[in-house]
Amino acid sequence: MPLRRYGVLAGTLHHHFRDPPDAQGRWFHVNLTVDAPAGRHRCAVDVDSKQSATGVRWKCLILDASSLGPVAAWVPGYHELARTPDSGALDFVRHPALTGRPGCVFVRRPPGRLGGSAAAPPWSLGSHLDAASALEPLLVPGRDVLVFGEPFRTGLGMHNIHQNQGDPPGSQWWDENGVWQDGAVLTRREDGRYDAFLSAFTTQAERTDDDGHPA
Repeated sequence: MPLRRYGVLAGTLHHHFRDPPDAQGRWFHVNLTVDAPAGRHRCAVDVDSKQSATGVRWKCLILDASSLGPVAAWVPGYHELARTPDSGALDFVRHPALTGRPGCVFVRRPPGRLGGSAAAPPWSLGSHLDAASALEPLLVPGRDVLVFGEPFRTGLGMHNIHQNQGDPPGSQWWDENGVWQDGAVLTRREDGRYDAFLSAFTTQAERTDDDGHPA
């Protein structure tokens, strides 16, 4: 079954901070505080390597607002998203603007790449600290922000702000695999386009079936 809930938080970025070392046990997050009508939300972007010894992978993109569907025009607040291509939901495997087709500009070409093709923006590969360092330049206080993921069960905030499909059989996250439910952080630039940070764990497959399981 997929995530319990999935949606996007629209608001204004207040600031960000990293977890202190070992504060979350095995996990490491870059935390965003986002102001929206309901109050200040904490959005925990998990950049830890989890069970992988090789780290995490990420992309930094510039996206046209038109490539995001309806969500770029929505008022601040949390909005539930249907897990369909036309709802504004994200899917790292299937969304045209995230897979190198029209609507996307790749901004940083890393020295190495993980899979992909000449037409697709490559993944960068590194440690959780590398991933955090790639995300943080996009986090300009005062920018409009869109945070895709799952809302907390209690309190204001979001988590699962990363790929939410492709976890392997036997993984504790297998049951949460699903399509059109990936998490990401997008901040609005002065030119109206969006800086986007997408991340995934190296244990997750880059190709998935219609249930979000590794293909």
